[in-house]
Amino acid sequence: MQSEINVTVRSSTPAKSKAQSSVFLPRHFVLQSNLGFSIKLADHLGMCFGVRDAIALAEKKSGDGNLTILGELVHNEAVRENLRQIGAQEGSLKHDQAATSEVLITAHGASDREKSRWLGLGHQVQDATCPLVRKAHTALATLVAKGSFPVVIGKVGHAEVEGLIGDFPNSEVVLSEEDIMNLAEKRHYGIVSQTTLPIDFVEGLVASFQKYHPDSEITFRDTVCQPTKNRQRALHQLAAQVDLVIVVGGENSNNSRQLAEKARELGCRAERISEASQINPDWLKEVDSAGITAGTSTLGSCVEKVVKALEQLGGRQEDA
Repeated sequence: MQSEINVTVRSSTPAKSKAQSSVFLPRHFVLQSNLGFSIKLADHLGMCFGVRDAIALAEKKSGDGNLTILGELVHNEAVRENLRQIGAQEGSLKHDQAATSEVLITAHGASDREKSRWLGLGHQVQDATCPLVRKAHTALATLVAKGSFPVVIGKVGHAEVEGLIGDFPNSEVVLSEEDIMNLAEKRHYGIVSQTTLPIDFVEGLVASFQKYHPDSEITFRDTVCQPTKNRQRALHQLAAQVDLVIVVGGENSNNSRQLAEKARELGCRAERISEASQINPDWLKEVDSAGITAGTSTLGSCVEKVVKALEQLGGRQEDA
């Protein structure tokens, strides 16, 4: 069952004292603000169960200083720094050695080939792959077993996509209509998607297969994860109610970037930030309402700090 963060920050500071100094923003930022606007949180936002469980496993295994995480566990610098502090090291899935005997596959997953390679190198392999990413691996393997040519809709080089195609080196990765148009003709395409893409975008590309390869048999397995779908759906509702959407998420977070892009497509101003200190008060000029959403690797505490920072700039959080 999906896990959602529950942010219920309420400011106890009277509106007249909003010019006081802030622990989240430089004092001159607060002093120049004399705004009044509402703050609304998306119905679904922030850390999903796959990320939460990956962090819990990494924290459990990091205590004795004998763990190397093979890549970014999740796209969240605060999480990564905390893991470093408790003894975890970061390595690369593509390397041939690690500084510790125990290694950890990230939440983005890896191919069976890579997991076997690390076992063959003499390491103990812990696996923090999100269950919904595993589901995508299974879907692609099943399509290939039935004779389909494997196609992944996703970003070339993304850790999750690399894991999906790792056991099927003849796979194609597509992310645009042009990519699909230029594919060599195959009798049967078997298609899955990176789990963090907007479902309407993915379905549009599947339709492009039918457009450019009408004589091919096309089988699509929907592997966009439910937390991503929930956040995209909640964003649609939020963007219709606010003047500005602030997306809280790491710079390398694909789903956070997608949330910001989708908000703009919906006609709403949008800004992506990693932490509260990145809020620019100029964004809030002539804004009556600001919405907040967050990517699936964003900690609840990060969202809470953003809410408090906006309150110190004159915002008031709407009742749930």
